[in-house]
Amino acid sequence: MRNDEDLRVASYDYNLPQEFIATKPILPKENAKLLVYERAKEKITHTFFGNLEQFLPPCAIVFNDTKVIKARIYGTKQSGAKIELLYHKTLANGLFLVQIKGRIKPKDILEFDLNLKAEVVALGDDGFRKVRFFDTQKELSENELFLKLEKIGHVPLPPYIKRTDEKSDEINYQSEFARHKGSIAAPTASLHFSKNQLKKLALKHEIYTLTLHVGAGTFKSVETEFLNEHKMHAERFFIDEKLIKLLQSDEPILGVGTTTTRVIENFLRTQQKSGECTLFLHPHNPPLRQNYYFLTNFHLPKSTLIMLVASFIGRKTTLRLYEEAIKQNYRFYSYGDAMLIL
Repeated sequence: MRNDEDLRVASYDYNLPQEFIATKPILPKENAKLLVYERAKEKITHTFFGNLEQFLPPCAIVFNDTKVIKARIYGTKQSGAKIELLYHKTLANGLFLVQIKGRIKPKDILEFDLNLKAEVVALGDDGFRKVRFFDTQKELSENELFLKLEKIGHVPLPPYIKRTDEKSDEINYQSEFARHKGSIAAPTASLHFSKNQLKKLALKHEIYTLTLHVGAGTFKSVETEFLNEHKMHAERFFIDEKLIKLLQSDEPILGVGTTTTRVIENFLRTQQKSGECTLFLHPHNPPLRQNYYFLTNFHLPKSTLIMLVASFIGRKTTLRLYEEAIKQNYRFYSYGDAMLIL
């Protein structure tokens, strides 16, 4: 079993020159490239995202309607030393999980604009910290914190986009249908859809949404030698009753993005309508759902996301399609081009 190349994390590596990493989106959105792969015919077609409808079979479409918050804030310790804090997710008992750049210890008080303060409660072994947020009057709830972050925070661009966030990212790094606040990373396949294209799709396809709040773990590299030894990060999700009926049917579905796919597959395995999703899809844990089409971006080498793609079409085919995308000058990662698997 351990000799199986599909289990070796190193087998999901590929070489991507730096210039292929998109640092800004293509506008208008319809002009992004789209690689269409038809599994039954093993056929590759190169087209543009505006032509998506021409390739889609009759199916329902499921989006992740999470909303990216301005999760990155800059402040100081009481000593005056500068620090950077990235909100990760809300915990129980008034605690929040964050990442902090800068040396800190328990009981340190961090100060930000708008009288926002954070007390360091605990340091985790994985680089995450537990904190309480408060202002001059009281401890803050999640909603109260999000209101302050909206005013003083910055768009949490992924670590491979080597620039500071700009005003345009507040629009571009957010899907047109973003509704529920809580993500620190966009469900990137969703970023390709313009309002106009969504209206056209809704004329021929039933549209559904679910919610999964994307955490910093989505960018975490797999550091074990074998992928079945990797501990998957947990992300909060919610599914409404309308979607449950679709998932219990045999109707064909287009899942938009890895986050949507993980929630759908998690439901098929657990019947859970909400909770923490830790599902890791890979060639040795492939999707259960039949009649499932998949839209996604091009992902980091040796990441759980490229392994998820391989769970649909196999590792060798995935790497072959990525090689083809590089030859055709596709743009990679969050602001990059897309791939449709039929």
